[in-house]
Amino acid sequence: MALNQDIEFQTADAIKEFQERKLHEALDYLAANSPYYRRMFQSYSIDVEKIRHIEDLVKIPFTEKKDLQLFNEDFLCVPKEKVIDYITTSGTLGDPVTFCCTDKDLDRLAFNERKSFHCAGVRPGNVVQLMTTIDKRFMAGLAYFLGLRALGAGVIRVGNGIPELQWDTIQRIKPDTIMCVPSFILRLIQYAEEHGIDYRKSSIKKIIGIGEGLRNQDFSLNLLGSKIKEKWDVELYATYSSTEMGATFSECRYGCGGHVHPELIIVEIIGEDGLPVRDGEEGEIVVTTLGVEGMPLLRFRTGDIAAKIVEPCKCGRNSYRLTPLVGRKNNMIKLKGTTLYPPAINDVLDNTEYLANYVIYVQDSEAGTDDVIVKVGLKAEQDFDVVKELKDRFRSRLRVAPKVEILPADEIQKINFPAKSRKPVKFIDLRKK
Repeated sequence: MALNQDIEFQTADAIKEFQERKLHEALDYLAANSPYYRRMFQSYSIDVEKIRHIEDLVKIPFTEKKDLQLFNEDFLCVPKEKVIDYITTSGTLGDPVTFCCTDKDLDRLAFNERKSFHCAGVRPGNVVQLMTTIDKRFMAGLAYFLGLRALGAGVIRVGNGIPELQWDTIQRIKPDTIMCVPSFILRLIQYAEEHGIDYRKSSIKKIIGIGEGLRNQDFSLNLLGSKIKEKWDVELYATYSSTEMGATFSECRYGCGGHVHPELIIVEIIGEDGLPVRDGEEGEIVVTTLGVEGMPLLRFRTGDIAAKIVEPCKCGRNSYRLTPLVGRKNNMIKLKGTTLYPPAINDVLDNTEYLANYVIYVQDSEAGTDDVIVKVGLKAEQDFDVVKELKDRFRSRLRVAPKVEILPADEIQKINFPAKSRKPVKFIDLRKK
């Protein structure tokens, strides 16, 4: 579908009718080709012909991460000789899961990212520097490259980390857009300031963030986003994606939530009772993939908490959007009577200028709540009580303060970047669940 005929710009009723046709195709495909879902349909006496509307999805059990871990190969719907690319998830909540993509799936990934980059204002002729890995069985880097290629934009595949190489590339090739983990931008800025690079006058006009939030639930910039914007007045765009979805939801220029692509995915938001919540209420994101050939998923529980916005966006799109993530359901913390999620703690720490790095530990307490210990590394010795100052920051932002310990920054660096991890490790959950 051409971008100028995008289903997202049609009426909400037309979008729903379109998605229900796609859903029927997806259910027929699963019933014919998926060992896992054929078994599920039989066990629960589900007649896919009777699942005609999105509201009917509640008749189907959820698919969970543990199902993918226990029955991984049973989700594959094609002969192995049709698999072109093997991908693994990052293992955020345990053992990684292997995903198999066919040639058609890679085309779908390219289409998804083409739409997402276009939504974020990237056009043919723009040049995007990718500060994310394209190897190590990682879906995202490959998807970004395929999408930018399909869009007609230039791509510079630098990979993650190494501020010196990033700035050398920016100065040599002069890209206009960066795609990276937002907290890495602060390291880029710090390196530029320490080495006399006038980053404000560089070629960069836009930053697209991945893996970390940039906004609060009211769409204002969070502390990390505000810190970046204060130092570097560029356009900031947040995204939400996962390997299981094979999709990315990007903000448009109005920054009011991630736009869901109706051709690629159906999103439900469910409450603690497993039933859909009202539009605008927070709940767990549950996804049904559309158009996936290799390993499609039906009602997959992502574990991520957000809300659905159904009002039309000022950009003209009428498809629903997702709010910034509140956090992951399994990572919810109960600290001194307050319920919070790790991103709220990250936001305080990422905006503390004298910290070099940190890691958050959560463990069970004798009182039945959670103990939270934040271990921090300093950029340099400070002439004030760092522990007290940090606790004051937490109380002013979160109303409660975790325990704080100071460790050598190089010791925390080893925790943040273990040998086999593709993402920085900033949260370690030691609770018995």
